[in-house]
Amino acid sequence: MTHSINLLDPEFLANPYPHYAELRRRSPVCQVEPNGIWAVTRYEDVLHVLKNHSVFSSGGFKAAWQPPWVGYNPIANSMIATDPPQHTRLRGLVFRAFGPDAIARMEPRVRATAEKLADGLVEGADFVQKMALPLPASAISNILGLDEELLPYFKQWSDDMISVTPTPPSLEVAERVRGTVAKVTGYVREVIEARRRKPTDDTVSELLRAEVEGQRLSDAEITDFLILLLIAGMESTTNLLGNSLVFLAAHPEMMERLQAEPSLIPPFIEEMLRYESPGQGIPRLTSAETTLAGVTLPAGALVFPMLGSANRDERKFPDPDRFDLKRNTQGVLAFGQGAHFCVGAMLARMESRLVLETLLARFQRVERVSDDLQYQCALTTRGPIALPLRYIPLRSRV
Repeated sequence: MTHSINLLDPEFLANPYPHYAELRRRSPVCQVEPNGIWAVTRYEDVLHVLKNHSVFSSGGFKAAWQPPWVGYNPIANSMIATDPPQHTRLRGLVFRAFGPDAIARMEPRVRATAEKLADGLVEGADFVQKMALPLPASAISNILGLDEELLPYFKQWSDDMISVTPTPPSLEVAERVRGTVAKVTGYVREVIEARRRKPTDDTVSELLRAEVEGQRLSDAEITDFLILLLIAGMESTTNLLGNSLVFLAAHPEMMERLQAEPSLIPPFIEEMLRYESPGQGIPRLTSAETTLAGVTLPAGALVFPMLGSANRDERKFPDPDRFDLKRNTQGVLAFGQGAHFCVGAMLARMESRLVLETLLARFQRVERVSDDLQYQCALTTRGPIALPLRYIPLRSRV
């Protein structure tokens, strides 16, 4: 039986957490709209799904993001949609670009970018377009060696490719998404050819040189891989920052507290990852009939372990709807778990910390310009589409 909740309904997207709580109480594993997908909402069950790739396959990404109307979708064919051991060999290739040493080397550049972008935060400026998007887009384009002149297009590409739903909202949307896939794929193939002719010190050149188990990656593998990194490298940070500023605008006392104690910024980020997770759900596909929380799931079922719900599960996090800087956030599932733990988690944390440090050094508080707030229409991510704000300077800077 399909539950009446629709995960893409605007009313649900505006505030999914009361609906998650209802599902945890009454139907922790059940079918919901769109298309009768299986939502898993309790922490323990979500963790079970994420850790058991032999039964809950990452092929769910292909089922979710490559319905017939889309055609070929590179993300749905990338390593995120594979299981070990194939996933393991591909993941190892990219870790060096996102490891602790690489992140430490990037910090001065990211901080300089944050300072430069903060200069554009004038009265009414959209925080998403002026800061939350261009900062991670710049960082990821630098890691991959992509043309920064294309930064303005990155977010639209990302939005189109992750907003795929089982049926398109309209013919216009379907054409736009297919067009975006063609543009992104064509661009990345051009970059690969350019690096093949003239290698440089970037991730694309490394992938072309790399051998895994004696075999080089195919151009198709590299293309899918790079598009995944481009989009995943923006989404987590953009949404984490957008959600953080929505919260700080509503809680000026928290901004004041962080200004007084900048050492609280990292725990603020960790609690924000729990409280308003930038990743809300991860598609999985059952490889065989299985039972979860007493519910029988058929083979081939599209299952969504809901990270946003797991992170508000009262069984794991007492008083979960309260934002608590002193909370023990160990076990938060914002970046997934197990083999598919987000390789860019350290980068997202560093970028968010530097942006918050920059803002807190400049502004006493931020205020919403409008009560109207629209969230992404997506099953997997959560963040404001736009966030125009008033930026009230610190008195010492006036």
